[in-house]
Amino acid sequence: MTRKPKPGLPRGSVCSWIPVLLDSVDQAAPRLQYLLEPLHAVVHTQRGATVTLPCVLRSLPRNYRVKWSKVEPANYLESVIIITNGLSHKNYGPLSPRVSLRHSHRYDASLTIADVALEDEGRYRCQLVNGLEDESVSLTLHLEGVVFPYQTSNGRYKFNYHEAKRACEQQDSRLATYQQLYKAWTEGLDWCNAGWVLDGTVHYPIINAREPCGGHLLLPGVRTYGARDKLKDRFDAFCFTSAVNGRVYFIRGHLNFKEAGQACRNHGAALAKVGQLYSAWKFSRLDRCDGGWLADGSVRYPIATPRERCGGLPDPGVRSFGFPNKELRTYGTYCFAGR
Repeated sequence: MTRKPKPGLPRGSVCSWIPVLLDSVDQAAPRLQYLLEPLHAVVHTQRGATVTLPCVLRSLPRNYRVKWSKVEPANYLESVIIITNGLSHKNYGPLSPRVSLRHSHRYDASLTIADVALEDEGRYRCQLVNGLEDESVSLTLHLEGVVFPYQTSNGRYKFNYHEAKRACEQQDSRLATYQQLYKAWTEGLDWCNAGWVLDGTVHYPIINAREPCGGHLLLPGVRTYGARDKLKDRFDAFCFTSAVNGRVYFIRGHLNFKEAGQACRNHGAALAKVGQLYSAWKFSRLDRCDGGWLADGSVRYPIATPRERCGGLPDPGVRSFGFPNKELRTYGTYCFAGR
């Protein structure tokens, strides 16, 4: 007699089992009795915006509670955000100061997040707690943004996981998720150096197969080293940033690093961080042919419209001169002024 596989268990590798299982449980869930299925499962926003994740009841059971939680990408644990019984509510965790219930009517349990931060992206669950009749809906909050590779002034492959995470945060960004890196690859990101992403795995995205990057025989794709030792193994980082509440602008001059910082301060601004320059390039289409100092000591310039005298590369992007001598080399500077 042939044994039938258990319902809901996907076929495939162990590596892909956990995230697929979570989705399978949702798909196999019984038909909703009290909660309305959201019209869109993905909600799009940008950093700094106010966004609402919909959760609406079709009827009100007796003695019910609604619990909002966030599924953490690194370990698939759920962190409680807010619990309400329809009359009162209590906030929990780091999101507490920025979340509230929309409550536009008595059936509305939608969650509003103010001043959206980079770490807010991810999967959220609205769960009706009602004895044995618990049910839930899941939504994904997606931030529009840009992924960029990052390495230290000492060269490539110098970060362990924790150093990579900190380096991205210092550049007004955060470690990208695998999904963000994959999306960036579909949009043209081609990078030969492997880097950490948020879940502790290591990858590199290849559009054009070539000899130094695994050879010509491997197909294009996001190539993976899998999970690595977060303390011992060293790679670059893939950072993710979104819109910024401010403006990046260029000051022309022949400045060393110290003079560049002073020039920005004279205008009531600060040296722009790498993530802020990428954000200005992505969202404001900042386009300059001039190399300028940034806060990490690197010199870069953003090209929205490629042309021959601006690096000669055919695709838009943020070009880098690396980390020149801070005292001897002279460039302009990119400043950031917050609003």
